[in-house]
Amino acid sequence: MSGQRKNPQARDRTIGAQLKAVRVEQTSLSLEAAARAIGWSMATLSRTENGKRHITSEEVAVVLTTYGVPVAQREELIESARSGVQAAGWWSRPLPGVLPDVGTLASYEASARAITNWSLNFIPGLLQTEQYAAALMADDGANPDEVKSRWYARVRRQRVLPKVEYVAFLHELALRMSFGGVDAQRDQLAHLAQAADRGHAVRVVRGRLPHRLLLHPWLLLHFADASPVLHVELNGSSVYLHDDEVGIYDNMRSELDRVALSTAESRSTIEQLRERL
Repeated sequence: MSGQRKNPQARDRTIGAQLKAVRVEQTSLSLEAAARAIGWSMATLSRTENGKRHITSEEVAVVLTTYGVPVAQREELIESARSGVQAAGWWSRPLPGVLPDVGTLASYEASARAITNWSLNFIPGLLQTEQYAAALMADDGANPDEVKSRWYARVRRQRVLPKVEYVAFLHELALRMSFGGVDAQRDQLAHLAQAADRGHAVRVVRGRLPHRLLLHPWLLLHFADASPVLHVELNGSSVYLHDDEVGIYDNMRSELDRVALSTAESRSTIEQLRERL
């Protein structure tokens, strides 16, 4: 277990859940006893079962062998873990100027069934146009080569949108924050106004909001076979919340759904703002 370890990805949540199910349903081992038998710390096994660390197919084999899982089942789960690595997408290959956290986020997005964005003062990456995104990246200090690589990653992230149920809640301040000048803002607003035609929901939130909704933007991911994950972008890194930590954000999503304009009203608001530029 030495050496540099990859960031956890969506497949690790699935594998972790499978390993936990095997331990609970097919053994009498507690988390502490299982970790001791495997030769891991209890924290390592807990993080593995919760998908918070990357696990290799070799480690899956060790765990399943320790649990005494029948050969056929063991080989099936090991192959599943191995195939998950082989099926990794573009995010599994490091890109110059692109943070590793972007790859982790992309892997989650690629396996999600539903994605919700809440943004206070800029357009979320999944909805950005190239000119707007390039100006935003340059504003953060990225050089031209880094901007090119980051846009490459961002546009590939955007390819998940036709495959998921996507909703973006945008505070009206985000619509007015300009990156790249008037032309870039006008094109970005046009892109947002046409989102419904592409099957995505963009809903504008106006006015004063409760403090809890103003703390920070976030991205909430729901999966078909795993518990939700919340992503919070930081300066140069990211934070992922899991399990019980996510519940409060599900509640905030419901609150946003209640106070936001409808998609039709939002489209009209966006178009009116664009016309005034």
